[in-house]
Amino acid sequence: MKQLIVFAVACVFFAAVTVAGSPSNNSIATSQGPLTIHPTEHATFVMQWNAKTIAVDPIGGAAPFEAFAKPDLILITHIHGDHLSVDTVKGLAEPSTMIVGPASVAEKFPEADRGRITVVANGESVNWGESVIKAIPMYNLAPERQAFHPKGRGNGYVVTLGGTRIYIAGDTEDIPEMRALEDIDAAFVCMNLPYTMDVAAAADAVLEFKPKVVFSYHYRGKGGMSDLDEFRSLVAKDPNIEVRVLEWY
Repeated sequence: MKQLIVFAVACVFFAAVTVAGSPSNNSIATSQGPLTIHPTEHATFVMQWNAKTIAVDPIGGAAPFEAFAKPDLILITHIHGDHLSVDTVKGLAEPSTMIVGPASVAEKFPEADRGRITVVANGESVNWGESVIKAIPMYNLAPERQAFHPKGRGNGYVVTLGGTRIYIAGDTEDIPEMRALEDIDAAFVCMNLPYTMDVAAAADAVLEFKPKVVFSYHYRGKGGMSDLDEFRSLVAKDPNIEVRVLEWY
């Protein structure tokens, strides 16, 4: 009887340790502690890491960000209203906040504020402390969609945080520059028509550049929500890629 009790207690303890040690759905491991992801809306999210706060494409005013510290870093991909709100950025930014975006974004700010924007073009990199932010092209391939996101106007980003490489697609189709990415630990991949790409194209690109974890985001389009079950099923062809779905809407 004692052996059974000890065995049962050990099983419960092992299960508890396994659950406690498992990453949560919105957490990515880095060498400097976990990176946690908090969606706020559509293409907007907050990342918390190493006592720092990073806001990506913040829109919606102050309310969606009240639960978080003021951002140390703001990343802006491009000029569309579901990615850029000048008033929101100005309301969130502290004097010490680094704001990164393409030249087209800087031009949307009042002239007196443009000096606050660290402008990076496709292919360029900038340091944020010990971290590196690289601007990746984001654009449409299909002729009927190229006017939405012309090449060179906006940025995706690869951000290296504690040795962990995070890819943020912005608004793009499955461009060669995405497919050529390497050693991506977590990717945020868009999929909504007619503005970006469909589920099949997104999944095919993911299967090519092979991130360890992929987050579906920016998946609401004119036809409603993209089929995330289909995306998960297609990506499942590679069992080494984990698809995670968070609450963006």
